[in-house]
Amino acid sequence: MPETDNDNNELYEHFRFEADKGQAPLRIDKFLNNKLEKTSRNRIQSAADAGSILVNGTPVKSNHKVKPLDVVTIVLPHPPRKLELIPQDIPINIVYEDDHLLVIDKEPGMVVHPGHGNYTGTLVNALMHHLKDNPMFKTGEERPGLVHRIDKNTSGLLVVAKTEPAMAHLAMQFFNKTSKRTYNALVWGEPPEEEGTITGNLGRNPKDRKKMTVFPAGDQGKHAVTHYRILERLGYVTLVECRLETGRTHQIRVHFQYIKHPLFNDNEYGGDQILRGTTFTKYKQFVTNCFNILPRQALHARSLGFIHPATKKEMLFESELPADMTEVIEKWRRYTSNREDFS
Repeated sequence: MPETDNDNNELYEHFRFEADKGQAPLRIDKFLNNKLEKTSRNRIQSAADAGSILVNGTPVKSNHKVKPLDVVTIVLPHPPRKLELIPQDIPINIVYEDDHLLVIDKEPGMVVHPGHGNYTGTLVNALMHHLKDNPMFKTGEERPGLVHRIDKNTSGLLVVAKTEPAMAHLAMQFFNKTSKRTYNALVWGEPPEEEGTITGNLGRNPKDRKKMTVFPAGDQGKHAVTHYRILERLGYVTLVECRLETGRTHQIRVHFQYIKHPLFNDNEYGGDQILRGTTFTKYKQFVTNCFNILPRQALHARSLGFIHPATKKEMLFESELPADMTEVIEKWRRYTSNREDFS
Protein backbone atom coordinates (compact mmCIF):
# COMPACT_ATOMS: atom_id res chain seq x y z
CA MET A 1 0.00 0.00 0.00
CA PRO A 2 1.30 3.50 -0.75
CA GLU A 3 1.88 6.01 2.01
CA THR A 4 -0.41 9.00 1.52
CA ASP A 5 -0.70 12.47 3.01
CA ASN A 6 -4.01 13.98 1.97
CA ASP A 7 -4.88 17.18 3.82
CA ASN A 8 -8.49 18.30 3.58
CA ASN A 9 -7.54 21.95 3.16
CA GLU A 10 -4.82 21.42 0.55
CA LEU A 11 -6.55 19.45 -2.18
CA TYR A 12 -3.79 17.12 -3.31
CA GLU A 13 -2.44 13.70 -2.40
CA HIS A 14 1.15 12.72 -1.72
CA PHE A 15 2.14 9.14 -2.58
CA ARG A 16 5.36 7.28 -1.77
CA PHE A 17 6.45 3.97 -3.29
CA GLU A 18 9.61 1.90 -2.93
CA ALA A 19 10.64 -0.21 -5.91
CA ASP A 20 11.23 -3.92 -5.28
CA LYS A 21 14.71 -5.47 -5.24
CA GLY A 22 13.90 -7.22 -8.49
CA GLN A 23 12.47 -4.15 -10.26
CA ALA A 24 13.35 -4.19 -13.98
CA PRO A 25 14.16 -0.77 -15.50
CA LEU A 26 10.80 0.87 -16.30
CA ARG A 27 9.73 4.35 -17.34
CA ILE A 28 8.50 6.17 -14.28
CA ASP A 29 5.19 7.19 -15.88
CA LYS A 30 4.45 3.50 -16.58
CA PHE A 31 5.63 2.53 -13.08
CA LEU A 32 3.24 5.06 -11.47
CA ASN A 33 0.44 4.25 -13.90
CA ASN A 34 0.61 0.65 -12.65
CA LYS A 35 0.62 1.78 -9.01
CA LEU A 36 -2.10 4.43 -9.36
CA GLU A 37 -4.75 2.59 -11.34
CA LYS A 38 -7.31 5.44 -11.29
CA THR A 39 -4.81 8.08 -12.44
CA SER A 40 -4.34 8.81 -16.14
CA ARG A 41 -0.94 8.77 -17.85
CA ASN A 42 -1.51 12.42 -18.85
CA ARG A 43 -1.94 13.44 -15.23
CA ILE A 44 1.25 11.63 -14.25
CA GLN A 45 3.17 13.27 -17.10
CA SER A 46 1.84 16.71 -16.07
CA ALA A 47 3.05 16.01 -12.53
CA ALA A 48 6.51 15.18 -13.91
CA ASP A 49 6.59 18.40 -15.97
CA ALA A 50 5.74 20.37 -12.80
CA GLY A 51 8.59 18.77 -10.84
CA SER A 52 6.12 16.85 -8.70
CA ILE A 53 7.70 13.40 -9.21
CA LEU A 54 10.86 12.68 -7.23
CA VAL A 55 13.14 9.65 -7.25
CA ASN A 56 15.33 9.44 -4.15
CA GLY A 57 14.56 13.11 -3.51
CA THR A 58 15.43 14.42 -6.99
CA PRO A 59 12.81 15.64 -9.54
CA VAL A 60 12.71 13.51 -12.70
CA LYS A 61 10.99 13.61 -16.09
CA SER A 62 8.39 11.08 -17.21
CA ASN A 63 10.90 9.02 -19.23
CA HIS A 64 13.17 8.40 -16.20
CA LYS A 65 13.79 4.67 -15.61
CA VAL A 66 12.95 3.28 -12.17
CA LYS A 67 15.60 0.95 -10.71
CA PRO A 68 15.56 -1.53 -7.80
CA LEU A 69 14.93 0.01 -4.35
CA ASP A 70 14.31 3.51 -5.77
CA VAL A 71 12.05 5.62 -3.54
CA VAL A 72 9.44 7.32 -5.75
CA THR A 73 7.18 10.16 -4.52
CA ILE A 74 4.48 12.04 -6.42
CA VAL A 75 2.15 14.91 -5.58
CA LEU A 76 -1.19 14.71 -7.38
CA PRO A 77 -3.57 17.66 -7.38
CA HIS A 78 -6.86 16.02 -6.46
CA PRO A 79 -8.39 12.71 -5.41
CA PRO A 80 -10.52 10.51 -7.68
CA ARG A 81 -14.20 10.99 -8.34
CA LYS A 82 -16.63 10.02 -5.60
CA LEU A 83 -19.94 11.56 -6.67
CA GLU A 84 -21.80 12.93 -9.68
CA LEU A 85 -21.48 16.69 -10.14
CA ILE A 86 -24.12 18.98 -11.62
CA PRO A 87 -23.20 22.26 -13.39
CA GLN A 88 -25.22 25.15 -11.94
CA ASP A 89 -25.56 28.76 -13.06
CA ILE A 90 -24.53 30.35 -9.76
CA PRO A 91 -22.97 33.85 -9.67
CA ILE A 92 -19.31 33.92 -8.64
CA ASN A 93 -17.00 36.91 -8.27
CA ILE A 94 -14.08 36.31 -10.65
CA VAL A 95 -11.31 38.86 -10.04
CA TYR A 96 -8.86 37.45 -12.61
CA GLU A 97 -9.02 34.90 -15.41
CA ASP A 98 -6.78 33.75 -18.25
CA ASP A 99 -6.31 30.52 -20.24
CA HIS A 100 -4.57 28.79 -17.33
CA LEU A 101 -6.36 29.78 -14.12
CA LEU A 102 -8.87 32.02 -12.45
CA VAL A 103 -8.96 33.76 -9.06
CA ILE A 104 -12.26 33.99 -7.20
CA ASP A 105 -13.34 36.20 -4.31
CA LYS A 106 -15.72 33.85 -2.49
CA GLU A 107 -18.77 35.11 -0.67
CA PRO A 108 -19.33 33.86 2.89
CA GLY A 109 -21.83 31.01 3.08
CA MET A 110 -20.76 29.25 -0.14
CA VAL A 111 -19.36 25.74 0.21
CA VAL A 112 -16.25 25.26 -1.96
CA HIS A 113 -16.74 21.66 -3.08
CA PRO A 114 -19.51 19.05 -2.78
CA GLY A 115 -19.53 16.77 0.22
CA HIS A 116 -21.83 15.31 2.82
CA GLY A 117 -24.95 17.47 3.00
CA ASN A 118 -23.78 19.86 0.25
CA TYR A 119 -24.10 18.20 -3.14
CA THR A 120 -25.34 21.28 -4.99
CA GLY A 121 -24.91 25.04 -4.72
CA THR A 122 -21.14 24.82 -4.26
CA LEU A 123 -18.34 26.73 -5.93
CA VAL A 124 -17.45 23.61 -7.92
CA ASN A 125 -21.02 23.40 -9.28
CA ALA A 126 -20.70 27.06 -10.34
CA LEU A 127 -17.28 26.46 -11.94
CA MET A 128 -18.59 23.50 -13.92
CA HIS A 129 -21.17 25.81 -15.48
CA HIS A 130 -18.77 28.71 -16.04
CA LEU A 131 -16.13 26.37 -17.55
CA LYS A 132 -18.52 23.96 -19.27
CA ASP A 133 -16.41 23.95 -22.45
CA ASN A 134 -13.22 23.18 -20.54
CA PRO A 135 -12.26 19.46 -20.79
CA MET A 136 -11.00 19.40 -17.21
CA PHE A 137 -14.45 20.26 -15.91
CA LYS A 138 -16.14 17.44 -17.83
CA THR A 139 -14.17 14.56 -16.33
CA GLY A 140 -16.43 13.96 -13.33
CA GLU A 141 -13.66 14.82 -10.86
CA GLU A 142 -14.96 15.65 -7.41
CA ARG A 143 -12.81 18.77 -7.08
CA PRO A 144 -11.84 19.94 -10.56
CA GLY A 145 -9.30 22.75 -10.59
CA LEU A 146 -8.99 23.08 -6.82
CA VAL A 147 -5.65 22.97 -5.02
CA HIS A 148 -6.80 24.68 -1.81
CA ARG A 149 -10.06 25.65 -0.15
CA ILE A 150 -11.54 27.95 2.47
CA ASP A 151 -14.36 27.13 4.85
CA LYS A 152 -18.01 27.71 3.96
CA ASN A 153 -18.38 30.72 6.26
CA THR A 154 -14.96 32.20 5.48
CA SER A 155 -14.85 34.79 2.69
CA GLY A 156 -12.03 35.67 0.33
CA LEU A 157 -9.59 34.57 -2.36
CA LEU A 158 -9.14 31.20 -4.06
CA VAL A 159 -7.14 30.20 -7.15
CA VAL A 160 -8.58 27.58 -9.54
CA ALA A 161 -6.62 25.84 -12.30
CA LYS A 162 -8.09 25.47 -15.79
CA THR A 163 -5.55 23.00 -17.22
CA GLU A 164 -3.75 19.89 -15.98
CA PRO A 165 -0.28 21.53 -16.19
CA ALA A 166 -1.52 24.56 -14.24
CA MET A 167 -3.10 22.22 -11.69
CA ALA A 168 0.16 20.32 -11.20
CA HIS A 169 2.24 23.52 -10.86
CA LEU A 170 -0.13 25.16 -8.38
CA ALA A 171 -0.51 21.98 -6.32
CA MET A 172 3.27 21.77 -6.01
CA GLN A 173 3.47 25.40 -4.80
CA PHE A 174 0.87 24.77 -2.10
CA PHE A 175 2.54 21.48 -1.14
CA ASN A 176 5.96 23.16 -0.88
CA LYS A 177 4.39 26.11 1.02
CA THR A 178 5.71 28.67 -1.46
CA SER A 179 2.28 30.20 -2.08
CA LYS A 180 1.53 33.30 0.02
CA ARG A 181 -1.72 33.69 1.93
CA THR A 182 -2.82 36.20 4.53
CA TYR A 183 -6.12 36.38 6.40
CA ASN A 184 -7.82 39.02 8.53
CA ALA A 185 -9.62 37.80 11.64
CA LEU A 186 -11.48 39.44 14.50
CA VAL A 187 -10.70 37.55 17.71
CA TRP A 188 -11.95 37.76 21.28
CA GLY A 189 -9.65 39.44 23.81
CA GLU A 190 -6.24 41.05 23.42
CA PRO A 191 -3.22 38.91 22.58
CA PRO A 192 -0.42 40.44 24.68
CA GLU A 193 2.26 40.55 21.95
CA GLU A 194 2.11 42.68 18.81
CA GLU A 195 3.28 39.68 16.77
CA GLY A 196 3.29 35.98 17.50
CA THR A 197 3.44 32.44 16.16
CA ILE A 198 1.05 29.65 17.08
CA THR A 199 2.40 26.11 16.65
CA GLY A 200 0.39 23.00 17.39
CA ASN A 201 -0.37 19.77 15.58
CA LEU A 202 -3.94 19.68 14.23
CA GLY A 203 -6.15 16.64 13.86
CA ARG A 204 -9.74 15.47 14.15
CA ASN A 205 -11.26 15.99 17.57
CA PRO A 206 -11.83 12.46 18.95
CA LYS A 207 -15.01 13.67 20.69
CA ASP A 208 -16.46 15.38 17.59
CA ARG A 209 -15.13 14.33 14.17
CA LYS A 210 -16.58 17.45 12.50
CA LYS A 211 -14.18 19.61 14.48
CA MET A 212 -10.40 19.85 14.63
CA THR A 213 -8.28 20.14 17.75
CA VAL A 214 -4.69 20.86 18.80
CA PHE A 215 -2.57 17.98 20.06
CA PRO A 216 0.09 19.83 22.09
CA ALA A 217 2.31 16.80 22.64
CA GLY A 218 2.90 16.59 18.88
CA ASP A 219 2.48 12.84 18.58
CA GLN A 220 -0.90 13.13 16.84
CA GLY A 221 -2.30 15.26 14.05
CA LYS A 222 -0.32 17.22 11.46
CA HIS A 223 2.25 19.96 11.97
CA ALA A 224 0.61 23.41 11.74
CA VAL A 225 2.04 26.93 12.10
CA THR A 226 0.15 30.25 12.07
CA HIS A 227 1.94 33.62 12.26
CA TYR A 228 -0.06 36.68 13.31
CA ARG A 229 0.32 40.38 13.98
CA ILE A 230 -2.04 42.85 15.61
CA LEU A 231 -3.72 45.29 13.23
CA GLU A 232 -6.05 47.06 15.66
CA ARG A 233 -6.99 46.65 19.32
CA LEU A 234 -10.69 47.26 19.89
CA GLY A 235 -11.13 46.77 23.61
CA TYR A 236 -12.64 43.33 24.11
CA VAL A 237 -11.81 42.18 20.56
CA THR A 238 -8.74 42.49 18.33
CA LEU A 239 -8.30 42.64 14.56
CA VAL A 240 -5.34 40.47 13.50
CA GLU A 241 -3.56 39.55 10.28
CA CYS A 242 -2.66 35.87 9.96
CA ARG A 243 -0.08 34.33 7.66
CA LEU A 244 -0.30 30.61 7.07
CA GLU A 245 2.89 28.58 7.03
CA THR A 246 0.78 25.42 6.67
CA GLY A 247 -2.79 25.05 5.43
CA ARG A 248 -4.65 22.63 7.68
CA THR A 249 -8.41 22.35 7.98
CA HIS A 250 -9.81 25.10 10.27
CA GLN A 251 -6.21 26.03 11.14
CA ILE A 252 -6.63 29.71 12.11
CA ARG A 253 -9.89 29.04 13.95
CA VAL A 254 -8.47 26.17 16.02
CA HIS A 255 -5.13 27.83 16.71
CA PHE A 256 -6.78 30.97 18.11
CA GLN A 257 -9.13 28.88 20.21
CA TYR A 258 -6.04 27.06 21.51
CA ILE A 259 -4.47 30.34 22.75
CA LYS A 260 -7.85 31.32 24.27
CA HIS A 261 -8.70 33.99 21.69
CA PRO A 262 -11.43 32.33 19.55
CA LEU A 263 -12.63 34.04 16.41
CA PHE A 264 -15.58 36.36 16.93
CA ASN A 265 -18.87 34.48 16.38
CA ASP A 266 -17.21 31.16 15.50
CA ASN A 267 -19.99 28.80 16.56
CA GLU A 268 -17.85 25.67 16.17
CA TYR A 269 -14.97 26.84 18.34
CA GLY A 270 -16.69 28.82 21.09
CA GLY A 271 -16.55 32.33 19.65
CA ASP A 272 -20.33 32.74 19.53
CA GLN A 273 -20.44 33.45 23.28
CA ILE A 274 -19.63 36.71 25.07
CA LEU A 275 -16.10 35.84 26.17
CA ARG A 276 -14.85 39.30 27.21
CA GLY A 277 -16.51 42.41 28.51
CA THR A 278 -19.02 43.60 31.09
CA THR A 279 -22.22 42.12 32.51
CA PHE A 280 -24.27 45.16 31.54
CA THR A 281 -27.44 44.42 29.58
CA LYS A 282 -26.61 47.20 27.13
CA TYR A 283 -23.24 45.56 26.34
CA LYS A 284 -24.83 42.15 25.87
CA GLN A 285 -27.29 43.69 23.42
CA PHE A 286 -24.41 45.38 21.57
CA VAL A 287 -22.60 42.06 21.11
CA THR A 288 -25.82 40.30 20.08
CA ASN A 289 -26.35 42.98 17.43
CA CYS A 290 -22.81 42.36 16.16
CA PHE A 291 -23.48 38.62 15.99
CA ASN A 292 -26.63 39.32 13.94
CA ILE A 293 -24.72 41.54 11.50
CA LEU A 294 -21.92 38.94 11.17
CA PRO A 295 -23.63 35.52 11.44
CA ARG A 296 -20.37 33.60 10.88
CA GLN A 297 -16.78 33.45 12.05
CA ALA A 298 -14.99 36.76 11.44
CA LEU A 299 -12.40 35.43 8.97
CA HIS A 300 -11.48 36.69 5.50
CA ALA A 301 -8.83 35.41 3.05
CA ARG A 302 -7.34 38.83 2.36
CA SER A 303 -4.40 38.17 0.01
CA LEU A 304 -3.17 35.37 -2.22
CA GLY A 305 0.17 35.11 -4.00
CA PHE A 306 1.69 32.45 -6.26
CA ILE A 307 3.92 31.99 -9.32
CA HIS A 308 1.89 31.82 -12.52
CA PRO A 309 2.29 28.28 -13.90
CA ALA A 310 2.74 29.43 -17.50
CA THR A 311 4.36 32.91 -17.38
CA LYS A 312 6.37 32.13 -14.21
CA LYS A 313 5.60 35.68 -13.00
CA GLU A 314 4.60 36.33 -9.40
CA MET A 315 0.88 37.06 -9.02
CA LEU A 316 -0.53 38.81 -5.95
CA PHE A 317 -4.19 39.52 -5.30
CA GLU A 318 -5.88 41.52 -2.52
CA SER A 319 -9.51 41.41 -1.42
CA GLU A 320 -11.27 44.11 0.59
CA LEU A 321 -12.97 43.09 3.81
CA PRO A 322 -16.60 42.13 3.15
CA ALA A 323 -19.43 44.37 4.33
CA ASP A 324 -20.43 42.26 7.34
CA MET A 325 -16.92 42.30 8.86
CA THR A 326 -16.42 45.98 8.05
CA GLU A 327 -19.68 46.97 9.73
CA VAL A 328 -18.90 45.00 12.91
CA ILE A 329 -15.37 46.44 13.13
CA GLU A 330 -16.83 49.96 12.78
CA LYS A 331 -19.31 49.22 15.58
CA TRP A 332 -16.47 48.10 17.86
CA ARG A 333 -14.50 51.27 16.99
CA ARG A 334 -17.44 53.43 18.00
CA TYR A 335 -17.94 51.39 21.16
CA THR A 336 -14.30 51.65 22.24
CA SER A 337 -14.17 55.40 21.51
CA ASN A 338 -16.94 55.88 24.08
CA ARG A 339 -15.15 53.86 26.78
CA GLU A 340 -11.83 54.34 28.50
CA ASP A 341 -11.55 51.28 30.72
CA PHE A 342 -11.44 47.72 29.34
CA SER A 343 -10.37 45.80 32.40
